Amino acid sequence: MIQFLMNGRIHTENSLPADTTVLQYLRQNAGRCGTKEGCASGDCGACTVVLAEPQGDALNYRTVNACLTFMPAVHGKQLITVEDLKHRGELHHVQQAMVENHASQCGFCTPGFVMSLFALEKKVALENQRPVFDVEHTQQALSGNLCRCTGYRPIMAAAKDICQQPQADQFDADALNTLQKLRAMSASEEPTDIEQLAQLFCAEPDARLVAGGTDLALEVTQRFQRLPKLISLSHIDALKEITLTGQAIHIGAAAPLSQCLPVLREEFPEFGHLLERFASEQIRNQGTFGGNIANASPVGDGGPVLLALGATLLLRLGSQQRELPLDQFFLGYRKTALQPGEFIEQIRIPRATSAARQLRVYKVSKRLEDDISAVCAALHIEVQNGVVIHARIAFGGMAEVAKRASGCEAQLLGQPWQTATIERACQALERDFTPISDFRASREYRIQVAKNLLRRCHIEMTSPETLMRVTHYV
Repeated sequence: MIQFLMNGRIHTENSLPADTTVLQYLRQNAGRCGTKEGCASGDCGACTVVLAEPQGDALNYRTVNACLTFMPAVHGKQLITVEDLKHRGELHHVQQAMVENHASQCGFCTPGFVMSLFALEKKVALENQRPVFDVEHTQQALSGNLCRCTGYRPIMAAAKDICQQPQADQFDADALNTLQKLRAMSASEEPTDIEQLAQLFCAEPDARLVAGGTDLALEVTQRFQRLPKLISLSHIDALKEITLTGQAIHIGAAAPLSQCLPVLREEFPEFGHLLERFASEQIRNQGTFGGNIANASPVGDGGPVLLALGATLLLRLGSQQRELPLDQFFLGYRKTALQPGEFIEQIRIPRATSAARQLRVYKVSKRLEDDISAVCAALHIEVQNGVVIHARIAFGGMAEVAKRASGCEAQLLGQPWQTATIERACQALERDFTPISDFRASREYRIQVAKNLLRRCHIEMTSPETLMRVTHYV
């Protein structure tokens, strides 16, 4: 059973197939066609909707891609679509700002932009004591929305009006009533604690676990497969916890990336910068490190950084737990060390212990944001008295899995941190990896880029005054 709030009314669904997406439900079951289908892969943002759920005594509004979100994820939440914004015959002020700034032409992408701006205004109002328009934050909020004809200047102008002059709306007026309705909903039939999950997954090891589902849903929307047996992790709060000890950051496998971002940015600024380029805000609001790792994709951006930082995984099978270094987890393309019925419970990242140990992360892709890497490099290096005493280097997009560059590391350890050493390490990269050519990049390009990123790391660490990245000066 799935219960959720939409248009002020509690909806109960008892017979939906487990792999029904929110987009399918809205357009085919609910007759709400304002939410559009563009790419069906989370790239264009035309299907953006907003989910609201209790956060203390307030409501937390977040955007998601309806095309990649399975209906169980809306249980216990308020589902808001573009049809809900109009109130008493008047446009919502977010919609009105789009009109007044001439921010729509064909209109196909407009509902998605409106919903992203609606969530942005709620976020600004919640986090700031006074109205504020921040260009970078606004670009982050809109990075998952693609406009093909209007251009982004008038849309950014609409965003500026909205953020500088936020207005209360019908959702604010009804917030207390909404909270009461959400809290009064029936309990989910999904597992609500790790013990229940462990027992259920042991009994049904052929089921697919769904945290964010942003990759899994592609099997439905792109490959037209059916996923009849899913176990949703949406209501297991323990899997969403992030805790810091003196030694490590413990990240629950189902913690959304947007929740992980501020914690990791504080500890490892380079990791934070990567996560800001990780897909889009809609994807980060759903996607998780647990899914990113368990998918074992060769181009998953989390893998290289976590490998370079020496992360370990806490795995669970029934009542048994084991801790496994991440570099022993990936066995091959889309293959992992997980046993039937076993799942990732936590990702554990050793905390930064020395200011001298530096992390550098580079993502090479055709677009700055919301794109898949051709090559992703993570280099964790410490130099003392001119000699390399620590080197963990990992790449994505260079092999069938995210992988450490063991030969490159060996050429660096114990050697002077100088150009000659770097060049020997560059040559070792050719022996560490045999990348393939595909539509993102050729084999030769990937090898050359990997070498150049190592050279860039050396320049950045030895000449920090040199601006090496376009985002530093544009």
